[in-house]
Amino acid sequence: MANKNVPFQKHEVADYERRRYKGIDQKIVDSRERNILKKILKRMTSYSRLALDVPCGYGRFSQLLLERNFSVVSSDLSFHMVNRAVHRDLGKDNQKHLGCIVDAKKLMPFMACSFDIVFCMRFFHHVHEKKERETILKEFSRISRKWLILSYYEINQLHLLQRKLRKKMNKSRTRIKMISNKDFYEEAEKTGWRAIKIFSLFPGIHSQHIALLRKIKIEP
Repeated sequence: MANKNVPFQKHEVADYERRRYKGIDQKIVDSRERNILKKILKRMTSYSRLALDVPCGYGRFSQLLLERNFSVVSSDLSFHMVNRAVHRDLGKDNQKHLGCIVDAKKLMPFMACSFDIVFCMRFFHHVHEKKERETILKEFSRISRKWLILSYYEINQLHLLQRKLRKKMNKSRTRIKMISNKDFYEEAEKTGWRAIKIFSLFPGIHSQHIALLRKIKIEP
């Protein structure tokens, strides 16, 4: 999702999907993310459950959730992203895959405790204001019965330097927000979440962390 909260258009979705994880470094990142997510999802019991993937992008992790026997609602600000996520892997699992247009920075059109798990990858580091992050976490707590999988960027000087160099070389225009682990834990606790396990993508090298959080007050 773009920093300015502008929905992707149809031609932009195809271009983004084609180029986003094309480079060797990004292929390594993609592989590492998937391995971590598989470890996290193994903690989930095997009965059929409902997962919200928000923002879903073009559905990079849809099949991973479907393979774990989740029914999936792919949600994004962009209709074209949602459409791509739902239809990119047509097959028998498609009957368990729905889509919905939402703005993850606002109140979402779901009833309380609608989902067994909220799945939120590569979004939080685009949210620069503490108050806004807390609002999002509260909304996730409202609509989730129990679990949240969420990625964020921890402050990492090496990664910061790398991004500054990429910006000078005009290889990156995206502004990201890195926060301390202390701030992340505090924001999570304040909004009704407890961190169960946090995985570092590449310790000491990359800022990205993937957290499994459990709702402090579990709904019946």
